[in-house]
Amino acid sequence: MQIRRLVIKTIGTFFCAGYFPLVPGTFASCVALALLYIISGNVFIYFLITSVLLILGFLTSGSAEKIFNQKDARYIVIDEAAGMFLSLILLPFDIKLLFIAFILFRILDALKPYPAGQFQNLKGSLGIMSDDLVAAFYTNIILQIVIRLASFKTS
Repeated sequence: MQIRRLVIKTIGTFFCAGYFPLVPGTFASCVALALLYIISGNVFIYFLITSVLLILGFLTSGSAEKIFNQKDARYIVIDEAAGMFLSLILLPFDIKLLFIAFILFRILDALKPYPAGQFQNLKGSLGIMSDDLVAAFYTNIILQIVIRLASFKTS
């Protein structure tokens, strides 16, 4: 039982990044950004990590919420890590794009544009994960449009 709790807390806190004392969600996004840089364009590894983060996030964040005894506890940051990865899906690897995605994702995650705010009110893993996934989706759509407009202007 104790090992199960430890595993859930470790995964839910994105391998303890959630214990960072200031802005743990932003810190977890930075750790995810560093991991994205390390895998730099390896599409297979990128899709593998994205899938694993999403699956683990949905499997553990609700249980972590119960362990921390607090709705969407600040320590639970696997949703930010998964969101950071998802925000760059199907985009070209570019260091500038990583930083722009990071800033845009963090802004959208904080603002919670519709329907993210409503999703956050859901219970358990779905409530924890879905608002960040909406922010990631919006980040990706904005970046897809910007990239296409930029390439349209250069052609």
